[in-house]
Amino acid sequence: MEAPLPEPEPLKVLIDALRRLPGVGVRSARRMAYHLLQHDLAGADRLSRALADAVSNLGHCRRCNSFTEGELCATCSNPKRDPSILCVVETPSDQNMIEASHGYKGLYYVLMGHLAPLEGVGPVELQFDRLLQRAGDGLVKEVILATNFTAEGETTAHYLAELLRSRGLSVSRLARGVPAGSELEYVDAGTIAWALMERRST
Repeated sequence: MEAPLPEPEPLKVLIDALRRLPGVGVRSARRMAYHLLQHDLAGADRLSRALADAVSNLGHCRRCNSFTEGELCATCSNPKRDPSILCVVETPSDQNMIEASHGYKGLYYVLMGHLAPLEGVGPVELQFDRLLQRAGDGLVKEVILATNFTAEGETTAHYLAELLRSRGLSVSRLARGVPAGSELEYVDAGTIAWALMERRST
């Protein structure tokens, strides 16, 4: 059996870069790379420029920690949002899914992850002190913990509930309308809306 042809170094680098995407293995990454280079050079160039632009121009919102071009994101800058309710999510994708439900009018805080001690991700890495400062601004009355219903998400919610309650804040958790083991990014908007309405104290 003949050995596969060696790939040029730039192609290897591209395939390795594409493998960093979630759920993309080496075969999928190779297919993507060959497709872009064979059939869509304009798309490859656009993707390259869009990534470079996002890396250069996006930062984190001073209040909610989500992505933004300025100091504050559009949600935190919106005077029509209810500042007394703060919804804590793991990722900007989770925030987008809650927004798509049209059932929540408060503000957010995005953790950018969850507790994962075996991977070296703890309260310091997730900057829990920053969340506590945000929740203790004197306006927030209720914190909704909308972390995912995975083992890591549940652990994160439990840890945060203890911290927030010790500071006199009312804490609730999304109701179990969201299936156990699921991630908000993949849950339909109707289910999220129901879970928000049926949230409970923890």
